[in-house]
Amino acid sequence: MKFRPCIDIHNGKVKQIVGGSLTDTGDWAQTNFVAERPAQWFASRYREDGLTGGHVILLNPPASRYFEKTRHQAMEALSAFPGGLQIGGGIRPENAEDYLRAGASHVIVTSYVFAEGAIRWENLARLKETVGREKLVLDVSCRKRDDRYLIVTDRWQTFTDEEVTHELLDLLAEYCAEFLVHGVDVEGSCRGIDRELVKLLASWKKGVTHPVTYAGGISSEKDIRILGEASGGRIDFTVGSALDLFGGTLGYDVLRQRYGAVVCEHDGKSL
Repeated sequence: MKFRPCIDIHNGKVKQIVGGSLTDTGDWAQTNFVAERPAQWFASRYREDGLTGGHVILLNPPASRYFEKTRHQAMEALSAFPGGLQIGGGIRPENAEDYLRAGASHVIVTSYVFAEGAIRWENLARLKETVGREKLVLDVSCRKRDDRYLIVTDRWQTFTDEEVTHELLDLLAEYCAEFLVHGVDVEGSCRGIDRELVKLLASWKKGVTHPVTYAGGISSEKDIRILGEASGGRIDFTVGSALDLFGGTLGYDVLRQRYGAVVCEHDGKSL
């Protein structure tokens, strides 16, 4: 089980938001934290501490007046930690390679694949052909409706008809290297993990070969221990609003030391 850091960018600033509150209208979200430091600072810190596999998420759509500011912050973060961060938010075949050339280790995709309520297999195949399976992370972040975990898109605003099941993960695993899963119902709430979702993910057999990173609700080391016990240590995790880097009380240095890599390698050199 590995701690994977995050850099969420909204309206050109590093933020922590309440997951289900984000709206494109007015570029608004219920916000827990706004950083004074730029995204590049956080990326440099993760690089110095050897924390690979974290993600940068652009929370503004391309139509937003803030999109270019958000994108600039994201590109600065990638340049500060080449090969160490994944990136998501509006990824399509037309721009995916730009982010990879800028230093992203992987691109994270949701809305392009899960569009209009269903999986667009032709879009998924095109992405796989464009960037390669080994560079693709599928975001199957979900919310519960009628006792089913349904994938949500468009910055978690839109429900699809696609339920997160072992069968679906088996099919999607043929196209990607990893999965990122936000438990959106508890994202940004700091009130504990979604245990039912974690158990669903942990019992997926192919999780041995396809890393899964869980995000949502982690507020204490107890939550992390529960996650580890429920998943048998197979699921990686990220912490947002509860982390002291983002105004919370959960110690970044504690997580780095206990669950992070001491040294990471890039191009044969220690970072």
